[in-house]
Amino acid sequence: MLKIIADNKIPFLKGALEPFAELVYLPGGEIDNKILKDADALVTRTRTKCNEDSLSGSKVKIITSATIGFDHIDTVWCEQNDIKWTNAPGCNSESVKQYVGAVLALLVEQKGWQLKGISIAVVGVGNVGRKVSAMANALGMTVYEVDPPRERSEKEKAFFKLDDVVGKADIITFHTPLTREGSDKTFHLCDKALLEKMKNNTIVINSSRGEVVDGKALKHALGDNCIGGAVLDVWEQEPAIDAELLDKVWISTPHIAGYSQDGKAKGTQMSVQSISRFFNLGINDWKATGIPEPDESVITIDAKGLTDESVIAKVILHTYPLNRDDSELRSDISRFEYLRGAYPVRREFQAYAVELVNGNSVLKDIILSLGFSKVELK
Repeated sequence: MLKIIADNKIPFLKGALEPFAELVYLPGGEIDNKILKDADALVTRTRTKCNEDSLSGSKVKIITSATIGFDHIDTVWCEQNDIKWTNAPGCNSESVKQYVGAVLALLVEQKGWQLKGISIAVVGVGNVGRKVSAMANALGMTVYEVDPPRERSEKEKAFFKLDDVVGKADIITFHTPLTREGSDKTFHLCDKALLEKMKNNTIVINSSRGEVVDGKALKHALGDNCIGGAVLDVWEQEPAIDAELLDKVWISTPHIAGYSQDGKAKGTQMSVQSISRFFNLGINDWKATGIPEPDESVITIDAKGLTDESVIAKVILHTYPLNRDDSELRSDISRFEYLRGAYPVRREFQAYAVELVNGNSVLKDIILSLGFSKVELK
């Protein structure tokens, strides 16, 4: 029988592979070379380093990461040693879109911004960035899409260069993978030089990888009021994050932008299907079950006396009260990993229907375009 090691924080996984293999569930940080010696496969998240140190001399034939990111995997070493690896691209794209949507909602509710006409630079227009860009367009924002690899390969589509838009954008949101070398290197892409080119009201959002933003440079920029604020979900050196930087950012969260139940379920589903295809288990179409329903799946909003943007903000924040996660992290920075492991149920827009009292058809169409399952005018 196969032996599979799995991160014990991967939801919806238990029971899926047990008919075909011995499953051993462990905290991601405890999975090491000794544990993996006699394992055939590893189902993991970002907390397990998959490299020569952990895999040398093991029987592991395939690593499946139930995450969009894969910088925890030494892909070159794995490929050189005939270890197949997969990740789960796009699994949490709707969840991260929801996260950015909640930031936009708070800009309306807390800072009094009017989104229509505001400019946003979306840096990295892949599975996540595409959806963020579409959402911003639906909200009437001016969108600058920045993606050098796509710009080179898609000559028919117009992209912008980051240097050309950094001084124009009111919001800059990063959705890139972490790469440390080459012409498209993203390590410290947001550095001192880039921050100095931004307007003094610009909001920087990073929900990609912590090292995409130079934390020290950002801390100085915020301390000197060179930019308007920052929203960080990912951090350098996490979980041992910079407490001084946290004190200076507008919104701080513990790497949970992609932590909707829907996104987790998709990531697990893609991992199980990859294991099935590799070992011919016959469950290539396996789907996660038992996804919890939201407490209030129907959102009723009276639009009377409210702007359309205020209504949209209230609808988004009903699905995801972002300030809750910010408050939890600020209350005790040492609970970073605990907050990730014990993250409460969050469902994406598609899990909700909206009832608009005193609404209008234009508002209805915008909310539907964001991905809500149904919108009714009352």
